[in-house]
Amino acid sequence: MRIGVITFPGSLDDRDAQRAIRLAGADPVALWHGDHDLDGVDAIVLPGGFSYGDYLRCGAIAAHSPIMREVVDAANAGMPVLGICNGFQILVEAHLLPGGLVRNDHGDFICRDQRLRVENTTSAWTTGFSESQEITIPLKNGEGGFLADQETIDRLEGEGQVAFRYLDVNPNGSLNDIAGISNARGNVVGLMPHPEHAVEEGFGPDTRAAMRSGTDGLTFFTSVVKSALLANA
Repeated sequence: MRIGVITFPGSLDDRDAQRAIRLAGADPVALWHGDHDLDGVDAIVLPGGFSYGDYLRCGAIAAHSPIMREVVDAANAGMPVLGICNGFQILVEAHLLPGGLVRNDHGDFICRDQRLRVENTTSAWTTGFSESQEITIPLKNGEGGFLADQETIDRLEGEGQVAFRYLDVNPNGSLNDIAGISNARGNVVGLMPHPEHAVEEGFGPDTRAAMRSGTDGLTFFTSVVKSALLANA
């Protein structure tokens, strides 16, 4: 399976996403924001960072990059797409996911290992989790507060599109403690925490077993690989 990772000016977690894909048993494919070609990939990751310096609004300029026209068409046709942090912001700005991301309610950039509860195990990126499973992956953002109008929140909650929810503490003021959502079809997922930073022992969050041994983020990438294999079986 080939999974594309798009680099925008200001992306800084693209190589980490490629590494996570490789550890999940797939082939990472580097894609450039200025291209119109997805190079025949089977899935796409929009990585974290500060695309275009977060000018205007986080993700707003990147959402109009040439390659995003191809991403929108591919997502609407059913291709799995994962947006991580700034990638989530880009998906929202591209109207592939509803709502918006605003400045953290406390006004500060936050970086911490964050506990989450998995709320949706039916999307292409979450099938490897169990319902209500609690995981820990790193979080780092300054504008991660998820908001939407009440009708949208009710729809996301009612139709099971809340993918992840913050536990212990709401780090940025997101409504309903929402950390990540999916589209109605389940092929597009966006979240603020960074699963690509919890994929290999020795480099992830601390666990009760050992320091830096957390690998909960790897399941995002193995999930999409298995989903593709089942779809092609």
